[in-house]
Amino acid sequence: VQLQASGGGLVQAGDSLRLSCTDPRRTSSNNGMGWFRQAPGKDRDFVAAIAWNGGGALYADSVKDRFTISRDRAKNTMYLQMSGLTPEDTAVYYCARTRGAWSSRTRSDYIYWGQGTLVTVSS
Repeated sequence: VQLQASGGGLVQAGDSLRLSCTDPRRTSSNNGMGWFRQAPGKDRDFVAAIAWNGGGALYADSVKDRFTISRDRAKNTMYLQMSGLTPEDTAVYYCARTRGAWSSRTRSDYIYWGQGTLVTVSS
């Protein structure tokens, strides 16, 4: 499994950004997937997750109502649309795939990880 996260960058507070996670080997279409983030000096925290069929979206309280997770199974791509960004959203964002079909908030349920993409939000 090879997951490739992209779309990060430097934005200003209040801006929007869309992250993408591609699976060029098409090995994740029947699995739940998710986004985690890791700020400098902090743990890798759950952000959002989605089930194999595009349902079952889960969000961390800190991003609910600002971020939207989605996936296009035909394109083998998962997205994270982020709006209302704040400096507290600054982190490396990682996409990951679960061992099963459903969405999960639990980091240990994720067995494959992408390389991460850096999002920096300036005030």
